[in-house]
Amino acid sequence: MSVCGEAVGAGSLPSELVVHIFSFLAGPDRLRASAACSHWRECLFYPALWPRLRLSLRVSPAERPRLEFLMRKCGWFVRELRVQFAADNYPSGGAGAAAAAGEGSAAAGDGEAPPLCPRWLDLLRTYLELVLCVLSSVRNNRNLQKLSLFGDISILQQHGSISNTYLGKVDPDGKKIKQIQQLFEEILGNSRQLKWLSCGFMLQIVTPTSLSSLSNPIANTMEHLSLLDNHIPGNTTLITAVELERFVNLRSLALDFCDFTAEMARVLADSNHVPLHRLSLLVHSVSIMHKSLDSMPEDENWKALTRNSTNLRVYIMAFDVKSDDMLRILKPSIPLERIHFDSYITCVSGAVVDLISRQYDKFLTHFILMNDVIDMSGFPDLSDNRNEDPLVLLAWRCTRLSLLAVHGYTVWAHNLIAIARLRGSDLKVLEVTEESIDFDQGELADQDVDPVHNLIEQVSLGLGRPWHAVMDIELLSVFTEPTRHFYREMQSFSEGI
Repeated sequence: MSVCGEAVGAGSLPSELVVHIFSFLAGPDRLRASAACSHWRECLFYPALWPRLRLSLRVSPAERPRLEFLMRKCGWFVRELRVQFAADNYPSGGAGAAAAAGEGSAAAGDGEAPPLCPRWLDLLRTYLELVLCVLSSVRNNRNLQKLSLFGDISILQQHGSISNTYLGKVDPDGKKIKQIQQLFEEILGNSRQLKWLSCGFMLQIVTPTSLSSLSNPIANTMEHLSLLDNHIPGNTTLITAVELERFVNLRSLALDFCDFTAEMARVLADSNHVPLHRLSLLVHSVSIMHKSLDSMPEDENWKALTRNSTNLRVYIMAFDVKSDDMLRILKPSIPLERIHFDSYITCVSGAVVDLISRQYDKFLTHFILMNDVIDMSGFPDLSDNRNEDPLVLLAWRCTRLSLLAVHGYTVWAHNLIAIARLRGSDLKVLEVTEESIDFDQGELADQDVDPVHNLIEQVSLGLGRPWHAVMDIELLSVFTEPTRHFYREMQSFSEGI
C-alpha cells in the first residue's frame, strides 16, 4: 500500500494470496464468500481449494441449480468426490405400501408393479437428473482418485427392486438410464489415477460390463472396490472372478454376499494378489431369494484367504436373513470383526448369537441387533429355554467387544448388568432401547428398590461411566435406513486400514 501511494482495498491483493487466505475457510463458508464479487469467485474455485467434495443431496428440484453451479466449477479437477443422494425428504406414504403390494404381486405371479403416488415418480425423475448432472461434470476428469456414490433411492422398495415399470413412467425409452450407464463407463475409461471406486444402490448405474471400461493399468492399481445394487435382475452379478483377477492391488472390497463366490476367494488368496485387509459383505434376503448360496466360500476357502491376508477383517450386515441361512453362511474361519442384524420380517435366533460368540471370540468388536418386526406378543427373547443368555455369553467370550447395540429383542435387566460388568470400560458403546429392557418379577416386587434406578446405577458402575437406556429408537447411533447404515459403516471400515 505504501508503494502504491494510495488507498488499496482487499480487491487489489494478488490472487495467490487471496487463495491462501481462503484456504482457511470451511467449504460452506467458501461458497458464501464466492458471492461477494467476481474476483473472489474466481479465486475461491482455484483447484487447490477443492481437492475433495463430499455432498449430501436432497432429492429435490431445488438442488439442481446449486449442484450444477458447484459441479461446473469443481467437477473437472476435484480429486475425491463423494455424493450421497439422501432419502430424508422422501414422502412417508407410498413406499411401505408399494413394497407390501410388490410382495403380494410377486406371490400372485401377475407381474404387475404396484402403483406409486405422483410425488414418488417426481422424486425418481429428479434423482435421475441429479445423477446425470454429477456424472456429466466429471466425465473428463483425469485427476479423480476417489469416486463414491450412494443412492438412498433404494428406499422406494425396501423389500425388493424397483420395477422397470416405474422407470418406464419417468424414462419411457430408457434414454436417461442408458446415458447414465454410458457416462459412468466414460468416467472409468478416462480415469488415470483412480484408486477408490465405490458405488452403492445407485439404481442400475453399474452394469456387468462397466468394469471392463477400466484400463488394465488402472485396474491393477485400484485399492478399494465396492459394488452394491439390489436392483439388478435375477442372477446378474456386477463383477466376476475372472474380472477380479485384474484387481491385484485391492486392499478392501465390498460386495453382495451372494456375489462373493468360492472362486473369488481363491483369486484373492492367490500369491499374485496383495493381502486383502477389509471385506464388507451385505447378506440380503432378496439376493438369497434370487441367487444361490451354493457358490459361497467354504471354510477351506476362508482358510486359504486368511493365510494370504493375515490382517483381513470382515464386516457382515444381514438383512431379514433366516437363521438357517446364517448358520450356513457363518463359516468358522471367517475373521469376523463386525456383524449387524436388521430385521423387518425374520428375527435372529439365540443359536446364531451363540455360534458367533463361540467362533469369533478373537475378532468380534461390533455386534448390532435390530428388530422392527411387529409382533403383538412382545419382543423375542434370545434366552428362552437356555441356561445362559446368549448376549451375556457373547460379552464373556468376545474380549475385544467394544460396541453392542440392541433394539427389538428382550434384554433382561440382570443380564444387562452382567454384560456391563464383564466388559467394563472396554465396552465403549452400549446402546439398548428402553422398550427392549424387561425386569424379573422379583425385581419388580421389591418395594425397597426402584428397579430402573438400580439398573442405571449398576450398569454405570460396571462401565465406569454414566449410562442410560436409549429412550427413543431414533436416538440410537446405529438407527438409520439399513442400506445407508451399511454403506456408511463400510466406508469408515475400509478407510480404517
